[in-house]
Amino acid sequence: MTIRVLVWGENRHEQTEPHVAELYPDGMHATIAAGISENLGEQATVGTTTLDEPEHGLTEEVLADTDVLVWWGHAAHGEVEDKVVERVYQHVLAGMGLVVLHSGHWSKIFGKLMGTSCTLRWRSERDRELVWTVNPTHPIAQGVPHPIEIEQQEMYGEFFDIPVPDELIFISTFSGGEAFRSGCTFRRGHGKIFYFSPGDQDFPVYHHKDIRKVIANGVAWAKSDRPERAVPTLLRYESGDFFNGHGYGGPIEEAADV
Repeated sequence: MTIRVLVWGENRHEQTEPHVAELYPDGMHATIAAGISENLGEQATVGTTTLDEPEHGLTEEVLADTDVLVWWGHAAHGEVEDKVVERVYQHVLAGMGLVVLHSGHWSKIFGKLMGTSCTLRWRSERDRELVWTVNPTHPIAQGVPHPIEIEQQEMYGEFFDIPVPDELIFISTFSGGEAFRSGCTFRRGHGKIFYFSPGDQDFPVYHHKDIRKVIANGVAWAKSDRPERAVPTLLRYESGDFFNGHGYGGPIEEAADV
């Protein structure tokens, strides 16, 4: 089945910084979307939306029609409305895939899903980054070289305050000797999450063919195999009845006859 992909971009650096606009004249979100399309072809339909759209382009109807959401943010995390974050959160728990890129580590949605500060060490001095595959059998690692070489990139280093990943696929090393867990997967509820760090706005990383391949692989992996989307529900069962659970909407709801 076709994967319905939506690339969400903050789209602020491209509007205010000429050198970023030169690198990404149509916006980083458009470049990321193009990389997904060129790698997945007819397997995916790819759209884009941005922070300044009504409801940030993430209405209930849009999210219900999205299999995988790709997220890039940096300068305006605080402008993302909490009600929209909660809406995305519920869709991830219900089975929507989420790919979080670069500075999205500090987005409200990633922090809410991780439950940690998601802070790290960083330096922006045109470092060379080598992205090493540590899980070569994983679907996200297929078809990419070992290592991927990025000539110019912002340095991200440990300690990266995230939960222990379900799967560690890539680690990166930099010219200062730093190392970073740059490709990690997590599962929250029924949703699958892939975090991938390469991609600062000051450098043409999203034009890099191998980075585009990894992101596309991440999108394909994050799509749920479940036939329908539903948040995990607390169920009570009668003794001897293995099949007909009585649902609860939440622990503080008024008691209901069941």
